[in-house]
Amino acid sequence: RTCTTNITGDSARPCPSHRLETVSKRDVCFLALCLCGYHCIVIGGGSGGLACSKEAAGLGKKVAVLDYVQPSPQGSSWGLGGTCVNVGCIPKKLMHQASLAGQVIKTSSKLGWNISGSVEHDWATLCANVNNYVRSLNWGYRVQLKDKSVDYINAFGSFADAHTVTAVDKKQNKREITADRFVVCVGGRPQLPNIEGASELGISSDDIFTLSSPPGKTLVVGASYVALECAGFLSGLGYDTSVMVRSICLRGFDQGMAGLISSHMEREGTRFLRNSTPLRLERRGESEILVTWLTTSPDSGDAVTEHSEVFNTVLFATGRRPSTESLGLEAIGVELDSRSGKLLGCTDSLEQTSVGHISAVGDVLQGCPELTPVAIRSGKMLARRMFAGSTHQMDYNLVPTTVFTPLEYGCVGLSEEDAIRQHGEAEIEVFHAYYRPLEYSVTDIDHSSCYTKLVCVREAAGHRIVGFHFLGPNAGEVTQGFALSMRLGVMYEQLSDCVGIHPTCAEEIVKLTITKSSGLDATVTGC
Repeated sequence: RTCTTNITGDSARPCPSHRLETVSKRDVCFLALCLCGYHCIVIGGGSGGLACSKEAAGLGKKVAVLDYVQPSPQGSSWGLGGTCVNVGCIPKKLMHQASLAGQVIKTSSKLGWNISGSVEHDWATLCANVNNYVRSLNWGYRVQLKDKSVDYINAFGSFADAHTVTAVDKKQNKREITADRFVVCVGGRPQLPNIEGASELGISSDDIFTLSSPPGKTLVVGASYVALECAGFLSGLGYDTSVMVRSICLRGFDQGMAGLISSHMEREGTRFLRNSTPLRLERRGESEILVTWLTTSPDSGDAVTEHSEVFNTVLFATGRRPSTESLGLEAIGVELDSRSGKLLGCTDSLEQTSVGHISAVGDVLQGCPELTPVAIRSGKMLARRMFAGSTHQMDYNLVPTTVFTPLEYGCVGLSEEDAIRQHGEAEIEVFHAYYRPLEYSVTDIDHSSCYTKLVCVREAAGHRIVGFHFLGPNAGEVTQGFALSMRLGVMYEQLSDCVGIHPTCAEEIVKLTITKSSGLDATVTGC
């Protein structure tokens, strides 16, 4: 094999005098760079890709990051940083916080605050400030890559062959770059349903945070955590919001907790259209969309009825699809899951694909939790295994997460349903409680869905906790702390020996004594 490029230049430079069979062992590393322009090319500049590239560069490797955002059907695009920073966790949490601030303002009179006049929310101000912050993060990531000597290439990358990527920028300029190893971190994008008017008139989470005008009366189609989070902050900001649910809310999460979340949202004014699927969208006037949908009535022999209603905005949160279709992966032997389109990893190292020098990190990887901290950690650990001799594998078990609905939900481990399926109902004990946050008491904020439970497996030594679930204020902050104890194999008896911090919501977890099997009232009274 002939060397075709050097490490210092952008273009290929023939070097016919160097061939693999003539190279001594001490020259292997140098020749690898001579054959392949970079030690590693990372395709995708999201959380996982950035973490992996910076870690690899810190280990002395020459690294490039290719990142290019294909505009959404509505024309939305963004800068470096991936979904989380631009159209995910960060803007979502800020808008969730804006919604909670409105609740504080509305109830502050009971705490002695005299707010005269009407209190109004300005959508344009919120969007401008949120997106200014996001752009500061975009710039910060570019600075970090430069500081680490990582080459940032704002272009779409696809494989020309097993060691060559073709990079195409927004002006359609092409260049070929080579590397010894590749990491695919392209994540995914929202998938719109194949119905009339969806792509022309609907939006997704790619678009909601940069709407130029207030969303007005909004229909959110879907019942995933993305759907409920968006519906929650829109409703909290004062917009008439409906959620269209085909089957169940929060598939994959504990269904008891999911029921409490949707019930709380309904009481707070969000409408749920259950057992319903959209049929078509039609333009009605400059700012109105006529939505027609079908509703199945299980109580009436699954009879189907057709309904129509006008909305100003229709947001689809009906699932995501990995951005793998145009990468040329299958042509070089990388195996993809036939149903999801995600890259298949190996059993002993999930990030390793079917091609030895190509790895994957984050949402694009089959079986990987679609969470930013997971992508960041696995990206760093992969770089250490590739370039620092580490053998430490990412542990995808007991990963904590939080759903930022109006009443936040944090969890670690198994749902109650999964625990019963895995261990049998006779072996499961659930300690639970309905509680009232002190901050809700004087202001009379609805607390009827504030609930926590520990799902335990009966063992000779006591009750081993296999599922932690908390629904209430600041659930993410509460859950993060208990996640460590879950990873250390905490028993219920150990947790109940812990002294709580009073008065907090988190202390309700270490005070749990009532079991579901007892049938006793689990409502907390007093301190």
